[in-house]
Amino acid sequence: MTGQQLPVARFKAGQVSSAIWQNEVQMPRGAATILKATVQRRYKDKNGEWQSSGSFNRNEIPLAIHCLRKAFEKIIDLQNEDSGNGNNVEEVIM
Repeated sequence: MTGQQLPVARFKAGQVSSAIWQNEVQMPRGAATILKATVQRRYKDKNGEWQSSGSFNRNEIPLAIHCLRKAFEKIIDLQNEDSGNGNNVEEVIM
């Protein structure tokens, strides 16, 4: 696993999960850390191999929403922590 980035946080509900990833980007005022969320559903294919998908059936949509809501809350918490420490985390104002 050399060189693979680990998520900052992960949230799971059933077979649906979300993860928060930290990305370094160059901004006009210098380097900044951007936090992004992904969401996926894990399932076994006909050969019994685990696969990932970004599509959700009717019953999985609330699980995806739950996981993304948790990811959103964690990103807000991390940004609030970092803004108090003087770290260079890009703020998203909504």
